Amino acid sequence: MRTLWQKSSYSGVDAEDCLELAPHEPHIALRESETPDDTLTATPKALAALIRACKTPAGRQRQPTQRPTAHLEMRGG
Repeated sequence: MRTLWQKSSYSGVDAEDCLELAPHEPHIALRESETPDDTLTATPKALAALIRACKTPAGRQRQPTQRPTAHLEMRGG
């Protein structure tokens, strides 16, 4: 089965180095377009927590109830 990768909308039309996502049931696969053989898989919940953490301003601490339970797995060559 062929994986259908979706480029991040922040990458622009002609960008060569961008983040790509693809469904990988029950997870979501992520990869950098410059190194497509290296992928990261995450549950949708873990990916949402990662995105929230990236958007959290530096120095702002999260409350303990916000601590995500994440499953991230690195694969590649």
